[in-house]
Amino acid sequence: MMEFVFDAADEVATTRFGAALARVLPPGITIALIGTLGAGKTLLVQALAEATGIQRKDVVSPTFVLCQQYRGQQTINHVDAYRLQDEDEFRELGGDELMAGDAITIIEWADRVANALPDDYLLIEISVEGPTERQFVVRAIGDRYQGIIAELARVASGQ
Repeated sequence: MMEFVFDAADEVATTRFGAALARVLPPGITIALIGTLGAGKTLLVQALAEATGIQRKDVVSPTFVLCQQYRGQQTINHVDAYRLQDEDEFRELGGDELMAGDAITIIEWADRVANALPDDYLLIEISVEGPTERQFVVRAIGDRYQGIIAELARVASGQ
């Protein structure tokens, strides 16, 4: 399995990474975000959304509403699974339908609903490396999105 590691020194670098990610994502992809509280999951979604023409200020953590939908050049479903009990609750709330459409579906705390994720998705694990430093490890799960890893590495490095 291929992976791409991006080290962000600060929020500006995280924003740059989110913009690179937005450039390589096909419609209908699911992104599973995993990271501790305060790791920067929502900041990454804000950066990605902004790169698709969505106002950054409109992107907020959907912790209490569970799902937000944003419309820009691409539609983004932003899901927060933190308060969900299990995969069954995720499915009951329409998770399968969200992931089956043409929107980019981004799931924060995706490890809580891992068994409900599709066969093919992008996994992004975020590690806190310092006060502003973050490390993003991106893996394509399944065969469908393996090519995105090399493209993301190229775009994120500015080539």
